[in-house]
Amino acid sequence: MTLQAEPTRPSAHPTTARFSELLNEVRDHGLLERRHGWYAVRITATIGAFFGLWVAFFLIGDSWWQLAVAAALGFVMTQFGFLGHDAAHRQIFRSGAANAWAARVLACGFAGLSYGWWRAKHNKHHKGPNQEVVDPDIAPGALAFTPEIVQQRRTAFGRWFAANQGWFFFPLLTLEGLNLHYASVRTTMDRSSGLPWRRLELTVVSLRLLAFVVILLVALPLGMAVAFFAVQMAVFGVLLGMSFAPNHKGMPIVPEAMRLDFLRRQVLVSRNVRGGPFTDLMMGGLNYQIEHHLFPSMPRVNLRRAQPIVRRFCERHAVPYTEVGLLRSYRIVVDYLNNVGLRARDPFDCPLAAQLRTA
Repeated sequence: MTLQAEPTRPSAHPTTARFSELLNEVRDHGLLERRHGWYAVRITATIGAFFGLWVAFFLIGDSWWQLAVAAALGFVMTQFGFLGHDAAHRQIFRSGAANAWAARVLACGFAGLSYGWWRAKHNKHHKGPNQEVVDPDIAPGALAFTPEIVQQRRTAFGRWFAANQGWFFFPLLTLEGLNLHYASVRTTMDRSSGLPWRRLELTVVSLRLLAFVVILLVALPLGMAVAFFAVQMAVFGVLLGMSFAPNHKGMPIVPEAMRLDFLRRQVLVSRNVRGGPFTDLMMGGLNYQIEHHLFPSMPRVNLRRAQPIVRRFCERHAVPYTEVGLLRSYRIVVDYLNNVGLRARDPFDCPLAAQLRTA
């Protein structure tokens, strides 16, 4: 059955009015207040680890132990990506300008990613997660996320790849680091992009990436330098990709014309991942995807405390709240990607699709 667009305005749905109850409860617990101390410690520790690894790099010298440094550097780059994401969402400071400049320093200077490009793309995702045409994260690309995209694959190889793309998803993440750097440079080079401080970001990102390559080529033999670069980029891409993939992949796809109230638009297509402090660290708090989408400016460290409040609210108002273990979430992603072309227009045989139909 084809999903039907909501004939009334989103504000007409009762859960829209009730969302203010949730907002007030979260605010009463102080969960929207800035956590300057926590971020100061986290940023200082991440910068310290970054420079510490480069000290280790020069001390180790011509040794294959450098690959361990490369892997650790990939992990630290991922943490800078998470911090840049937090700043872009205005989680660190009250001032929008302060957050923007913090994101530029953390993302452009340390991770080699354009803040302006990332923010523009990510804002579209938050506006309509898993919504066709609206969400760039499910747009046509190397992978097909909707049946319509699969149907556009005309060649035998294209159809075969779409039927097996779930098995290629995680190997392809080893290239995601390169893809993110490429997208950052390409967008900041585009004069028509309209990004603020475009030239500054282009300069910082380009110099950062160039300095990285030059240091490797000067300090290490060519083969070892290439291996170091490949390991660092692969770890960076895999860790970032594995933190984003479980959040929406395999959840209902919303047709472009459908209108949902804010609460269900964010909750019904998001998935939380169970875990403790280690999961929080490795996923940058994105394992609390539902809470993050409802309160994008909430400091990352407060998401865990907000979770039981949001879960109880959803239970009271019969809004399905999805949470699974990490391995289970990856199995869902692989199964969905391998079967996108076999899905009906109603993308998933699950209660959430029924919820969307009645939205």
